[in-house]
Amino acid sequence: MSADWTEFDTWIAVTAALAAMSCTLPGVFLVLRRQSMLGDALSHTALPGIVSAFLVAHWMRASGWLDTDEDGSFHVLLVAGAVVAGVLTAFLTETVQKIGRVESSAALGVIYTSLFAFGLLLIRMFADNVHLDADCVLFGTVETVVFNTIGDSGVPRAAVLNGCVLIVNSVLLLLCYKELQLTTFDPALAETAGIRSSLVHYVLMAVTSVTLVSAFESVGSILVITVLVAPTATAFLLTERMWSLILVSLAVAGGSAFLGHWLAIAVPVLVFQPLGFTTVDDTSTAGMIAIACGGLFLAAFLLSPRKGLISQLVRRRLVGFRIACEDLLGILYRLEEPAGMDMDNAAGPVPGGSSPGVIVPSAGVRGRLLDWLAAWRLRRLGYVVVTGDGCVLTEAGRSVARRLVRSHRLWESYMAQHFSLASDHLHETANRVEHYLDGEMRDEIESELDVPGEDPHGRTIPGES
Repeated sequence: MSADWTEFDTWIAVTAALAAMSCTLPGVFLVLRRQSMLGDALSHTALPGIVSAFLVAHWMRASGWLDTDEDGSFHVLLVAGAVVAGVLTAFLTETVQKIGRVESSAALGVIYTSLFAFGLLLIRMFADNVHLDADCVLFGTVETVVFNTIGDSGVPRAAVLNGCVLIVNSVLLLLCYKELQLTTFDPALAETAGIRSSLVHYVLMAVTSVTLVSAFESVGSILVITVLVAPTATAFLLTERMWSLILVSLAVAGGSAFLGHWLAIAVPVLVFQPLGFTTVDDTSTAGMIAIACGGLFLAAFLLSPRKGLISQLVRRRLVGFRIACEDLLGILYRLEEPAGMDMDNAAGPVPGGSSPGVIVPSAGVRGRLLDWLAAWRLRRLGYVVVTGDGCVLTEAGRSVARRLVRSHRLWESYMAQHFSLASDHLHETANRVEHYLDGEMRDEIESELDVPGEDPHGRTIPGES
């Protein structure tokens, strides 16, 4: 495989994308049902079903009931065996969980390891001479799908198979969307509405098993397990609407296939050949698709507008900076009041004097830098002017500060009336709440307190305007 993109590369990426998208559709509901590991379990418990179906097919061929050239019938038997194994896994897991009163993941672990071991035992007893390529099982043979085409059309059989599975899954989703949504988010309400949650669950397991078997041969177990969970997990960080979640999951799955195949072609050439490994031209497409899925998830985890780690950190910093600016406004307003009380505590004047414009700097370099940035921001907004003695409020800044101090003193009065707290315990709570009270809340508190004129410390509560 060369670094140049060819028609073969397009078909490889398309096949992988169809397989990934077909797995993603049932994977959406597995993730929403908090049964993500069930996909991993089904990929293992399908083994005894496939081996059993293989033995049945071999017996039917030996008996003359099945033509050895009918690969279609053989694949139907394999899919049927996987479906039976998948439904049996779900049934046994629920049975063990209910009868044994064990946690669901523990029941799943017991069942899927036991069925997988049973499948290995069947292979050892009846098919020990069958060669299983571990690399093929793990990573699939998606690079070779272009050599198994339908006639002379050049269309890979695997692409057609996974495309048909994707279409069937999409149709089933459209037909059973209400049932799937209701049993996923509120099984009790579904039972009340006459929808059998257990039946929907078994159908979902059967569909997942068929999808896994269809995609397993072409893309391998690692990628199948990845695309069952990773695209939905990525989409969940970007949206919370159901249909948007499904569409974004499909886009992530399909995009990861093309991105992963491109990485499989380009990365070895860019990384290894400059290091002297001239024989390294490419790497596993399925493995790189899994890496692409993980990379997209990491990007969403860090940069998602609402749930991203960096986005949340930025929002917290912005909120902290806003609070610092408002605290500075509150300090300047209180300094302009008679007696210059410190932060609404009746403890005496502000240390360092009570003249307007005097600001006691915060402790530490970081605190002083935050004070400077807050003063710069308020100056840009036109709330303060800087004089030789410090910052002085403008009329616009005084109006904002008045509402802030009003919120503080109203909340102290509210706390004093409803809770038995000492007066020196009221300030800290009010100092936080004052930044989140809007005009409507202030009016409601004032009305409930029967329009108080002073706070518990004897300080005048400013009017709204």
